[in-house]
Amino acid sequence: MLYYLFTYLDKAFDFPGAQVFQYISFRAAAAVLTSLIITLIFGQRWINYLNRKQVGETVRDLGLEGQLEKQGTPTMGGLIIIAAIVIPALLFTKLDNTYIILMIFTTLWLGGIGFLDDYIKVFKKNKKGLPGKLKIVGQVILGLIVSITMYFDNSVVMREKARSESVEVIQEMSPAGPASRFSNAEIGSTKTTIPFIKNNEFDYAFLLRWMGEGYQNWAFLVFIPIVIIIITSISNGANLTDGMDGLATGTSAIIGATLGVLAWVSGNIIFADYLNIMYLPNTGELTIFISAFVGATVGFLWYNSYPAQVFMGDTGSLAIGGIIAVFAILIRKELLMPILCGIFLAESLSVIMQVSYFKYTRKKYGSGRRIFKMSPLHHHFQKLGYPEPKIVLRFQIVGIFLAILTIITLKLR
Repeated sequence: MLYYLFTYLDKAFDFPGAQVFQYISFRAAAAVLTSLIITLIFGQRWINYLNRKQVGETVRDLGLEGQLEKQGTPTMGGLIIIAAIVIPALLFTKLDNTYIILMIFTTLWLGGIGFLDDYIKVFKKNKKGLPGKLKIVGQVILGLIVSITMYFDNSVVMREKARSESVEVIQEMSPAGPASRFSNAEIGSTKTTIPFIKNNEFDYAFLLRWMGEGYQNWAFLVFIPIVIIIITSISNGANLTDGMDGLATGTSAIIGATLGVLAWVSGNIIFADYLNIMYLPNTGELTIFISAFVGATVGFLWYNSYPAQVFMGDTGSLAIGGIIAVFAILIRKELLMPILCGIFLAESLSVIMQVSYFKYTRKKYGSGRRIFKMSPLHHHFQKLGYPEPKIVLRFQIVGIFLAILTIITLKLR
């Protein structure tokens, strides 16, 4: 909204300083500061309100150190994160940008599903909350909307590298320099970035090559299910990671900052040329949205770090997982997520392995056996006697390492 206001003031009245809103870097910085202000100032008020309403977490006794001390800690703090993301996004982004519309919808949609789950748990006193199948249905619907929009919307495009001439000849013929390395044609595509490969682009349509001539026309048959799987898995992975004070919040902030870098270089023709990656017009605007996301998660960490004053609940964990997944898909970096979201992946795999092995051994030997002392993975280390703050900090250090590795994959081929 402020973008349009100051654009009007600049054109109509030559308002001093209004042109600064044309720069993505300025609006991204403003989004970070605004989201931090929202979380730090209004966060405490929301926590006080939740305390007055006795909206506290019900904790099961799992024999973990310090667990019962969390009893009664306010939950549904994810509303702070959602507000701190959506408000700056509405203020500083171009709201006619398809990518921004999808990200705002993702935030509100999954935040709404998570809120409904928390509401049932807290106010209806139903510990099971929203049935898991309904959560999956909500994630599948989101996946359908995102994938169909990306496939059929004419504004979701990319520009491929020009192949007719060598780079040197093109640069000599055009003063545009790096910009001339890309084709002028903006096309819809199901291509994405694949790590560790020299020409690191992979087209999902390639999986249908066995269909013969015209197989590219049926790429949506592969693209749509893959998008749904990615959104569902990452969203649930973030949910499972939200089991210790500051763990999901801090990890998500690291992931968000990395995605911001990837969005910046993908939406900037000069950096895209230098890194030899696909150039995605209009995705630079996503840098502003993810800046608000980072500001919101860091600001929430002020209250969520050990010992937590508030929990995000499913309202926050489902939303931040979905935001990360959809954002990565929009900037065509979803195949980097097993690296960048390695913490989420490890947490999810630990649960899958634990449950599967327990069922298998119970069927084979008559009694179930476990791989880990407890799942998700962070509880395994807690059972080993590690203090909660140490586990959280070490997981975040691993997250930083994975973030750096993700970025250097763009050149490490």
